[in-house]
Amino acid sequence: MASSADNDNNTLDEPMVFIIIGKAYEREGADGIDIHVMLSAPDDDTAVREALNALSEEGFLEADLDQIGTLNDAPEDEPHASAYKGALEGEVAIIRFA
Repeated sequence: MASSADNDNNTLDEPMVFIIIGKAYEREGADGIDIHVMLSAPDDDTAVREALNALSEEGFLEADLDQIGTLNDAPEDEPHASAYKGALEGEVAIIRFA
C-alpha cells in the first residue's frame, strides 16, 4: 500500500501571507516612517521584491526592511485585519505608523 510522504514540500491550500516590518523614507535626509507591508507571495525573495516595488510606487525613495515572516491566521485588529484580507486578494498593503 502506497502512502504520500508528509514533508515540507506539500503545496499549501491558501497562499502564504507575508508581513515585512521596517522603515521607509519619503525624502533624502528625512526621518523614516515605521511601516508594515502585507502581501501574498510564493517565497520570501518575491515578497521582498514586491514590497520594495510597492513602496517605490507610493513615492518612497528607500526602505530598511528589518523583519519578514508569514502569518498563519488572520489578525483580529485593524488595520492589519483589512491588510490581511487585501493580501489574500492579491493586493500589497502598506501600513504606515506616523
